[in-house]
Amino acid sequence: MKQLIEGYHYYFDDNGLMVFTEQYHLEKGFCCGYGCRHCPYDFENVPEPKKSLLLSGKNRDTWAHEE
Repeated sequence: MKQLIEGYHYYFDDNGLMVFTEQYHLEKGFCCGYGCRHCPYDFENVPEPKKSLLLSGKNRDTWAHEE
């Protein structure tokens, strides 16, 4: 992947954590399985039961893993 651009590939959340954008994940081309906040792949490689929690939206405010 080419050089990352702040505001396009990533941003910093209110806690100062770097968060990758959907665009970053699309350019990466696959789900890494960590349950990333902006995963465009419906968390296809995230193991259960975390995958179901993420898909239901119950866990979207308390991310266990930030990229």
